[in-house]
Amino acid sequence: MNSIPILYENDEILVINKPSGLAVQLGEGLSHSLDKDFSQSLGYKIYLVHRLDKDTSGLMIVAKSPFAASKWTKIIGSKGVKKEYLALCAGKLSAKDGVIKEELIQHRQKKSAITNYHVEKEETFTFDDCKIDLSLIRLKLETGRMHQIRIHLARQNCPIAGDDQHGNFKLNKILKKYLKIKKLLLCSQKLVLPLDGKNMTFEIPLPEDFNVKPVNLEKKQ
Repeated sequence: MNSIPILYENDEILVINKPSGLAVQLGEGLSHSLDKDFSQSLGYKIYLVHRLDKDTSGLMIVAKSPFAASKWTKIIGSKGVKKEYLALCAGKLSAKDGVIKEELIQHRQKKSAITNYHVEKEETFTFDDCKIDLSLIRLKLETGRMHQIRIHLARQNCPIAGDDQHGNFKLNKILKKYLKIKKLLLCSQKLVLPLDGKNMTFEIPLPEDFNVKPVNLEKKQ
């Protein structure tokens, strides 16, 4: 496994930049995961504080002990940690700023789910047989439901590019053909944590995959 960047470390936690394609927790059928491989790399066991989807990249907190994991899980649950995501989506939202409030089904129960968004950039690509709108959207969660961002954006007809589970599979094939988009373009880009009596902000640049460019489809002679 390639080394995982560590942005911050103290006696309790590490703030890391998880790559896309790496599962957070080892499970059936997996040979690699963050909790297993990162622990081996460090030489001591790390404990999960929260999770990111396998195909979501970006900032995460992991703990050095069960006590620290419990403490920071409670801090996140009480909204003491601010998280912001960036998503590259296929489509356009009806407003530049807004709040999506749509219940999600989790464990066979309806759960409230609230996502705040701001459209940072929109771009249109025109090809011979189609037109593709892309939107770069910043998202802040007020609730933390599983796949909340992915489901909410898909329901707004603005699915995340590369999301074959909740998005538009047919559209993703077009995105792959014309723009070389091959993976889910969702990133945990900013974290604000209460540390040493003050709020500390951690930010990362957008992954290179977000910088999409049209593919030259001319046939080679």
